[in-house]
Amino acid sequence: MESLNRMALELVDEAIDFADELAIETETLDNGATVLDFGVNTAGGYEAGLLLAELQTGGLATVQTESGEIDGVPIPHTTLHTDHPAISLLCSQKAGWEVSVGDFEGLGSGPARALVAEEDEFRRIGYADASDFATLCLESDALPDAAVADHVADMTNTDPGSVFLPTFRTDSITGSVTLAARAGEMVAFRLAELGYDPLDIMTVHASAPIAPVADGYQAAIARTNDALAYGGKVHVTVDSDFDRFDELPSTAADEYGRPFADIFEAADWDFYDVPTDVFAPAQVTVDVVGGETYSHGRADEALLAESFGL
Repeated sequence: MESLNRMALELVDEAIDFADELAIETETLDNGATVLDFGVNTAGGYEAGLLLAELQTGGLATVQTESGEIDGVPIPHTTLHTDHPAISLLCSQKAGWEVSVGDFEGLGSGPARALVAEEDEFRRIGYADASDFATLCLESDALPDAAVADHVADMTNTDPGSVFLPTFRTDSITGSVTLAARAGEMVAFRLAELGYDPLDIMTVHASAPIAPVADGYQAAIARTNDALAYGGKVHVTVDSDFDRFDELPSTAADEYGRPFADIFEAADWDFYDVPTDVFAPAQVTVDVVGGETYSHGRADEALLAESFGL
């Protein structure tokens, strides 16, 4: 397969060429790195969110919006489909890189992770990228500076001038759209954690409601997780059966039924103290090729309506 970072570069070029139309801005730092403001100091929007989600998957997923409802109220949804879930979702889209440089704090996703390839997912899948370019998408309330770009360049063994850093706030339109595209990645990650071979996941089709933009980071991270855990719906096609498919949806967690604002508050907003099984979509259908089809979980539209302020 072609390099994830090489494929992502085409999408980066598209973002730069159509920055005005996407309501984003780009900046070249002193060391030559490029920062793309997808919703930190810019408005961003739905199209920016969709393009960012594609960037996060290294261009190996189709991401769109569709109409939907929550408790009888029209609410748009983000949908994602990929035929390469192990690489696109686990080796790229997963937000597995914590970036802490000086005063900057951010959570990194995207194909640059595959240039480092030190997380468990890469060992399980047997994949690592090689590229002269690195694209790391950052979820942060501030734009990265040259020191951050230098750190990414050092970690990925690339030149700073070949580093691209699309950055967005959680509490932005772009953030709501692109975070709703993570339902499928949650299932792929959960399957891998349960011991299922991620290379046996053949296709993923997922959708989740786009949370209304909240006032501030904490409210936004709670709402966007509610959108996934109580409204996310995922269909996966797999190559082999497994006796733990019932553990995939959020309904399998003891915390199911509690808004994430309460869950995070109880953990003093320390995400490491939150059980990992709550980070899952509401409903999962698993189609085993040539075998059974399983359906587990349920959505909670009443909880979502309250979370969204409907």
